[in-house]
Amino acid sequence: MNGNTNFKAGDRIRLVSMTDDPDPVPAGTTGTVAGVYPQRDWTQVDVDWDTGRSLMLSIPPDVVARVSPPAADKP
Repeated sequence: MNGNTNFKAGDRIRLVSMTDDPDPVPAGTTGTVAGVYPQRDWTQVDVDWDTGRSLMLSIPPDVVARVSPPAADKP
């Protein structure tokens, strides 16, 4: 995924990989997008992780996948 993401606040994501962080979020961790801040060649994505941690992603190089909300959360 390049810097042009289609994420918006409230989207659910799962981390595929995180690089260049001394204390990375483990791959497979899920969270909710809190904010999206596009830059010229990359996008900063603020995430509230389900583990209680808040940590921004830089896409690229970080890689995430959108996940569907649980069935109970769908209208």
